Amino acid sequence: MTSPSEQPALTGTLIFDLGSDDSRCVEPPVLDVPPIPLDEVLGASRRSAPALPHVTEVDIARHYERLASTNFGVDSGFYPLGSCTMKYNPKINEWACRLPGFADLHPYQPASTVQGALELMWGLQEALAEVSGLPAVTLQPAAGAHGELAGLLAIRAYHTDRGDARTRVLVPDSAHGTNPATVAMCGYEAVQVPSDERGGVDLGALRRLLGTDVAAIMLTNPNTLGLFDENILAITAAAHEAGALAYCDGANLNAILGKTRPGDMGFDALHINLHKTFSTPHGGGGPGAGPVAVTDTLAPYLPGPLVARDTDGRFSLADPARSIGRMRSFLGNFGVLVRAYTYIRATGADGLTDVAEQAVLSANYLKVLLHEAWPLPYDRTCMHEFVLSGSRLRKEHGVRTLDVAKRLLDYGIHPPTVYFPLIVDEALMIEPTETESKATLDRFAAVLLRIAEEAAEDPGLLQAAPYTTPVRRLDEAAAIKQPDLAWRPSPDS
Repeated sequence: MTSPSEQPALTGTLIFDLGSDDSRCVEPPVLDVPPIPLDEVLGASRRSAPALPHVTEVDIARHYERLASTNFGVDSGFYPLGSCTMKYNPKINEWACRLPGFADLHPYQPASTVQGALELMWGLQEALAEVSGLPAVTLQPAAGAHGELAGLLAIRAYHTDRGDARTRVLVPDSAHGTNPATVAMCGYEAVQVPSDERGGVDLGALRRLLGTDVAAIMLTNPNTLGLFDENILAITAAAHEAGALAYCDGANLNAILGKTRPGDMGFDALHINLHKTFSTPHGGGGPGAGPVAVTDTLAPYLPGPLVARDTDGRFSLADPARSIGRMRSFLGNFGVLVRAYTYIRATGADGLTDVAEQAVLSANYLKVLLHEAWPLPYDRTCMHEFVLSGSRLRKEHGVRTLDVAKRLLDYGIHPPTVYFPLIVDEALMIEPTETESKATLDRFAAVLLRIAEEAAEDPGLLQAAPYTTPVRRLDEAAAIKQPDLAWRPSPDS
């Protein structure tokens, strides 16, 4: 395989480097009033002309098109980002959410004028209730972590109503980082539960930690190692015996669609990341959706309003009896909900089961291709994702998993998640999803195997990667601690 490091690096160009002093986007009309110099109007607030680029409209269009082409997404390449489920977003979803009857709605319209939108939301609530095995659903939370907050607040309200003062929430050591953060935001103490030798929750340790002060256990199943917890029924039963509730982080629901349901496992609450499972855009800071499904016991505490179907077949909004209140304005990110509903209806019940089967097959296929060259800490049949370790490369060649991730960029592949979960040394967390072809998986495996060879032949090659991206390796620690997000003109500008 030819190394991409010999290819010329892409270069970024500032918009200020384009055009000339005579370039302009528009030709202003001839003034029909006397001109007034700006410095007379602005006074001391403006001492010099603004540092604006002199470009034509064509320059601007090409500049931003060039910038857009450097951005990586599921439409431009393979994106095996473990835990994040970066699956292809079918374009029919985009068509549906742009229909005028959906796109042109106003949030203050009376319910009588938006019956179609309310029916869609009601249908989505019903579909998510069926998929999750939990009867009551709110669509309001704007993201998975937001859904976690809503679910745990509902659990707290439940205990408060019973006069049951509980102070701790148990969280496995393989949990998403949002779990302990949510616990703290809800006023509880997060207590870590260790994993056993098979990568599941240590059942003995869990039972020793459970007590009358435990409000809930929060866990993901399948977990962040990509493993289905074989003791899940015993885990939820133990929590219930202690008077605690069981919360499921729904990040990995994509792996079990049509096969099993969190409600049937004994969970009381679940958030559903629509972008991970139901093919809506992942966000990147933009609009998302994290619906929450709960048992009938927790249903009165859900954030409202919910969509209800009246006896006459019409749809209305109603707040649960003891609602924890709104989690956000209006009814959530409606365009995202339309996309998810479209995906569910287009895929169908059998199709959703096929999604899980194909996702699990893809992950296990890749795992078999890679595990001999890359250590596999938990050598079990995985679900939708699996975690390799780059510890051998670090010990033998001084190459870190971060170096591997940077080198993958040179091959046009977005890196998997690295250094998570924390219980795996030099973790490389891979999720191929069900939407990728066998040819893509084969190429990815070949690239990772080639990178392992490169690490042995020339460690410095990886340690200096990437070579073909618009910018080379950045100081990511400094970028986090001292972000500099503003461009400043030079003194000569």
